[in-house]
Amino acid sequence: MDTLTFCPFDTGHIAGAHALSQGEHWPHRAEDWALFLSLSEGRVVMDGTRVVATALATGFGPVACANMIIVSGDCRGRGLGRQVMEAAMAQVAAQEWRLIATESGLPLYRKMGFVDYGRIVQHQGIVTAAPLAGALPDRAGMADLEALVALDQAATGMDRRALYAALLRLGAVHVLREGGAICALAVLRPFGRGEVLGPVLARDADAARALMAPLIASCAGRFLRVDTPEVSGLAPWLAAQGLTHAGGGVQMRRGAESRGDGPQQVFALAAQAFG
Repeated sequence: MDTLTFCPFDTGHIAGAHALSQGEHWPHRAEDWALFLSLSEGRVVMDGTRVVATALATGFGPVACANMIIVSGDCRGRGLGRQVMEAAMAQVAAQEWRLIATESGLPLYRKMGFVDYGRIVQHQGIVTAAPLAGALPDRAGMADLEALVALDQAATGMDRRALYAALLRLGAVHVLREGGAICALAVLRPFGRGEVLGPVLARDADAARALMAPLIASCAGRFLRVDTPEVSGLAPWLAAQGLTHAGGGVQMRRGAESRGDGPQQVFALAAQAFG
């Protein structure tokens, strides 16, 4: 431990963090790390010039997400995961903390006061849905940012303005409207081995499928990932589109729960890092 140094996570550490995540067989590109870091405070642990541990804390108003917590295999068993995670979390004030845990991370997070409240089911693969026959749903622009943020906050309890501004730049934000007002949204953007579909917010599963179906079909023959809450009931339908079950994680929280007050529900995540 005497040879290790804790440092603020900056863009100069992205290459080392990317190498660390590749060693864990995570699909994140350097560009994905850059996006997450741009929205977060973080800490890295260095062994000389090598990044051996990372943690990010992403503040979304009253809620913050702890994410990208990785410790190199040769540095485990020293309490380093907890130390780097606590160092990152100390940089962000929040009423509630959320994270998506792997099975191996559950013991640590429970010791830190996090409790389980659901599961995320990951589906991915080469899309085999029929090619798109009609037009894609309406595409939102930067002028819709306030409406997108309000819809998301009503569904999640989070203020994710910075995230949606980034998604509008990096991906395609598709929406359904009622009386001119946005009532559902789905985002398609590059990620990992191909693309990711999420977040998806809608009033019910039928509305979510109606919004997602043409977007999935537009990806026919390409690699797509969707992270959906188990309670959404979308898993069998996603499998029918050629997206097989490929793991997932446990939803955990700590602190006073922040709930949305709208009718929309979360049917897919922007990323497991962002709850």
